[in-house]
Amino acid sequence: MTILALDPAANQTPAALQAFLEQCQQMARRRHRDQLVSISLEVDALDPLAVLGSIFEAQELHFYVERPAEKLAAAGAEAVLQFAASGPGRFESCQEFIDEVLGNVIVVGDQGVPFAGPHFFCTFSFFDEVEGGEPFPAARVFVPRWQVATRAGRTVAVANLLVGAETDVAAAAAKVWRAHSRFGSFSYAEKIFTPDGEAPRITLSELGGSERYLACVQRAVGRIAAGDYEKIVLARAKDLVAAAPLHPLRALHGLRERFGECYAFSVANGNGQSFIGASPERLARVYGGMLTTEALAGSTGRGASEEADAALGRALLASNKDQREHRLVLDSIIRRLQPLGLQLEFPAQPGLRRLANVQHLHTPVRTALPVGVRLLDVISRLHPTPAVGGVPREAALAGIHDGENFPRGLYAGALGWLDGHGNGEFFVGLRSALIDGVKARLYAGAGIVAGSEPEQELAETTLKFAAMEEALFSP
Repeated sequence: MTILALDPAANQTPAALQAFLEQCQQMARRRHRDQLVSISLEVDALDPLAVLGSIFEAQELHFYVERPAEKLAAAGAEAVLQFAASGPGRFESCQEFIDEVLGNVIVVGDQGVPFAGPHFFCTFSFFDEVEGGEPFPAARVFVPRWQVATRAGRTVAVANLLVGAETDVAAAAAKVWRAHSRFGSFSYAEKIFTPDGEAPRITLSELGGSERYLACVQRAVGRIAAGDYEKIVLARAKDLVAAAPLHPLRALHGLRERFGECYAFSVANGNGQSFIGASPERLARVYGGMLTTEALAGSTGRGASEEADAALGRALLASNKDQREHRLVLDSIIRRLQPLGLQLEFPAQPGLRRLANVQHLHTPVRTALPVGVRLLDVISRLHPTPAVGGVPREAALAGIHDGENFPRGLYAGALGWLDGHGNGEFFVGLRSALIDGVKARLYAGAGIVAGSEPEQELAETTLKFAAMEEALFSP
């Protein structure tokens, strides 16, 4: 990656931009390779979700993630470069693509701003092959044509473009200039997140009904008793049909307002379908060479009063069944990451993570990342974790494939981003829905271990459905 130290203030004219792109074209000719040129500009405060909503196109790729509690929001749209893969080697294939791109990148502009420079937005489905009828590939990485991000009170707009030997540099410069000028004084589309005044008319039905799920859980408990596996996560799916097309970003706005401690996300495939949600679970994060992951398993509801809420939390911490489920997840994380030579640090006992409508047992895990180990190496070993799959992994995945009556797709998949400096963050696609015009499919799952009661697991998944149902049912 080539970083050019240009003074943005001294080069913010159309002529200077064109001259810079002409230099990039000369480099492309010398290298006999197109160059990815990434231009970053710090701008006044923007809401990346409102920006994305203002220029939303259903037929373009986009990736949006926000974690309000950490003051992070990022949007990227329109692919200037993309790559898809499937199979057991999909993580390695995506890393090779990223490495190849980074070998031909020219970076310029306000590089000291958080989230400056090119970013690679990634989605990995739950299974490593595309299931029948699923609209997303098993793995996709794309570099957006534009991205807007805000972090720690600073906002950056990034334009990414390919410059080759035959590129019309004057036209490219004019396009980038118009884009950055717009972000410098952005005008949001009106009413993009304004309620219409009445809730949409919606019908909702569960695939197979709740009785099927109860029977599936009961069979799983029997297989656990027989020693087939220690834990398996079984999910339910509901299909929703609305009277008018659903707007994924409007629903997402409601999710980010209510679940500030979660990852609010939207991923569009460029063919009209979007996958949205509010995930409580970080898969892994690397920043400045430090890796952070977590075990999140064992759940209960929230109380109507402080006393009732505290009582539910104490009961969860004292629950033998939930503690065993949680320890299975933590032990699996430790076991899977050991071959990478990591010295993991974590507390002896889990704490509580309280969300708006549910609370979980939670154990943070952190370590310094050795030289030569990268974030996708970690993701490839962790995904899918026992929090969304099971133990042992292969037996549980086979049980999920046979027991559930719908394709998971990106549900419980790995979604996130990487930059050109080894930093990145991935989360798990939970509390989510696949939106396609007037239709949506909602997902929710629960971990089954020895001692699990089918009715309790049904109640837990019903609680998890509530957040997405409320977001889609709201006016």
